[in-house]
Amino acid sequence: MLSFHQIIFCTCPDKESAEKIGRLLVVDKLAACVNILPGITSIYTWKGQIESTQEHLLLIKFNKDNYQAVEASIRSHHPYELPEIIAVPIERGLPEYLHWIDSCHSSK
Repeated sequence: MLSFHQIIFCTCPDKESAEKIGRLLVVDKLAACVNILPGITSIYTWKGQIESTQEHLLLIKFNKDNYQAVEASIRSHHPYELPEIIAVPIERGLPEYLHWIDSCHSSK
């Protein structure tokens, strides 16, 4: 079964940047929905150092045809030097919900 829908995981350093990116993606019809999960702790290696940071996680639901535009929008508005942009396919879902994602799709 081909997957036409994806979710991007993207972390942001604060509520303001998370809301800005989420709103832009929805207003520009690049994503149908962006959930913001506040208060996650990320532990990672950056430039040879172990870091621990409080972040906000975006769950960006969109039609995979928009991937390049979604990535470009995130990169141009994200405050991080190297933003997390990880896309995973949606293998199954409520058909009506997946149709709704498609109805929000931009043909840019």
